[in-house]
Amino acid sequence: MDMRQREHIEAVVAVTTRSEALARGPEGIIQSSWRRCVHQYGLDPSRMQEARILPSTRLREHQQRIDGFARITRHGLETLYEQVAGMGYVVLLTDATGVTVDYIGDANTDSLLRRAGLYLGAEWSENGAGTCAVGTALATGQALTVHQIDHFDATHIPLTCTAAPLFDSRGALSAILDISALVSPQARDSQNLALQLVRIYARHIENANFLRTHRQDWILKLNTAPEFVDVDPEYLIALDEGGRIVGHNRRAHEMLAAEIGRPLAPALTSGFVSGDAASLIGVRFDTLFDARLEELGRFVYSRPSELRALPLSKSGALLYLSVMPPAPYFTSTASTRATRDIEIPAPLAALCGGDAALAKQLGRAAKLVDSPINLLVNGETGSGKEYFAKALHRASARRAGPFVAVNCAAIPETLIESELFRHLPNSFSGAGAKAKRGLIQEADGGTLFLDEIGDMPRELQSRLLRVLAEGEVLSIGASRPVSVDVRVISATHHSLDELMRDGRFREDLYYRLNGARFTLPPLRERDDLDWLIHKLLDGAATLSPAARELLHAHAWPGNLRELANVLRYACAVCADGLIDVDDLPEGFGTPSIIQTEMQTDAPALIADDFDPHRLPPEGMLLMQYLRAASWNLSAVARQIGVSRMTLYRRMSRYGIKSPNQRDANGH
Repeated sequence: MDMRQREHIEAVVAVTTRSEALARGPEGIIQSSWRRCVHQYGLDPSRMQEARILPSTRLREHQQRIDGFARITRHGLETLYEQVAGMGYVVLLTDATGVTVDYIGDANTDSLLRRAGLYLGAEWSENGAGTCAVGTALATGQALTVHQIDHFDATHIPLTCTAAPLFDSRGALSAILDISALVSPQARDSQNLALQLVRIYARHIENANFLRTHRQDWILKLNTAPEFVDVDPEYLIALDEGGRIVGHNRRAHEMLAAEIGRPLAPALTSGFVSGDAASLIGVRFDTLFDARLEELGRFVYSRPSELRALPLSKSGALLYLSVMPPAPYFTSTASTRATRDIEIPAPLAALCGGDAALAKQLGRAAKLVDSPINLLVNGETGSGKEYFAKALHRASARRAGPFVAVNCAAIPETLIESELFRHLPNSFSGAGAKAKRGLIQEADGGTLFLDEIGDMPRELQSRLLRVLAEGEVLSIGASRPVSVDVRVISATHHSLDELMRDGRFREDLYYRLNGARFTLPPLRERDDLDWLIHKLLDGAATLSPAARELLHAHAWPGNLRELANVLRYACAVCADGLIDVDDLPEGFGTPSIIQTEMQTDAPALIADDFDPHRLPPEGMLLMQYLRAASWNLSAVARQIGVSRMTLYRRMSRYGIKSPNQRDANGH
């Protein structure tokens, strides 16, 4: 025990044994926590204890309880870490008991971080670890900084920690977001920026969770400034079909509680939401705002924001409103059948809106998320191979590790070896005086995604084979290999079988990569185009029926990438948030081109000897619909809920040709 620790213990004893009033502001919050530690939890300030790290089995139990929420927060953690990593911080997510269930930090300082408790599985409740950012945020419901000697336990006084509580849409405290550093300037004010960043990202995470939780409800986004209501809402409220509140964020709770005259409990004045928040659940929209539920259509995104003013019914205060209607349910009997025996993790489920072929692939992938085998993903350019790989990574136990994507076709052949395998100083001409860490080592503990693996030079394929076979990387210029732990997901739009036959791809590497193969369907064959359009537009605009028809008729040679570009362009040029045919890119599909494509793509089954009994079950079901409607294609399209052009494509896929069309063509 050093002198600084002795002085700190004396200060804690002095505060916790005297009866005088507490200081104001942050200092008073810390002193109050110290007193709780002694008088409520029975902690001894002179007893210094090492950080408590839960064993992996216990940790998994805590992770499973918060799994859905943790998946939503992951992007926020990664983005926050990008902001603070250069200043020596790590980012932690704990559950409501203070156990760290997710963590992002510098791998080079792993041992130091683990010893300090800034690590996965660390337990930071106030009654266990004493005054600390996580525990005290849990106890008070406030965002705060616990800086160096603010900590109760003298073991922790080198640390600076800043945390903010994360609440769900009904006011329950679900988790804590924390950034901490092993060392920092001594002045407490040095952490003011950290506190602001944590508050901002906590709000982003809460809003993301809110929007996902209530995607099947009416969502009201409100702000006091019309310029920000669509992009950065201050208040979020969710309504059921009857116009009753089923969820709200903290700011909305504070505002609405004041509006209807329900004073906040004392703890609520600091922003903490307790069980009192439930008193707003069930309150009707028209008792809070000077408008009827039927008028919500006036406040959709397509109208200028300054025309979407909405007064509060009691105070008359003016807010600006943006309404998100409930997202439609997209279901598919085929996809339900394909996945009914297994629960699809959220990152994978988010890739599909009901397409049976893709759902089948996701069902297989769900069984392999934590398998050690390497995966190979086939699919046309732009079909979402990297999204698929990222979803597998985020659904796996490796999600706390890095996801490193390497486009083997984009790196110059002369550089790909050093980019992948690392090089030592001056190990080759132009290498430079500093060693460079290779991308394979960057992926250690996580996932390495090798896109366009078919374009990897053959001479490097043997080196990659060693990584897969031995779990080792030999850097350029090095004499000894370094162990790595990576899961490899490869992707290609080539046929690796053809490349092997031509001698351009090693068979032994192919069988190492192809532990399991997934084939992603091209967009033209997917049945969830409307779901994809809805997801990509994200409320920014809506489609006219004619524009939607044209999108359904397009062949989409560029797949998802092309669809995203088309919608991005259309959103930029459309008026009042409504995309019409003229808003689509110049030269985008025409009826004559569509008809030509359908005739060209029609399979050989369109022949005089066409036998409907050779159709798969889905094709036979479609034939039954067509015959029952006497081949009235418009009626069938309405009956099965697709556009006429989508029906044409399904008929083309199964080789079904209308007898009316055959007669018109003379055969």
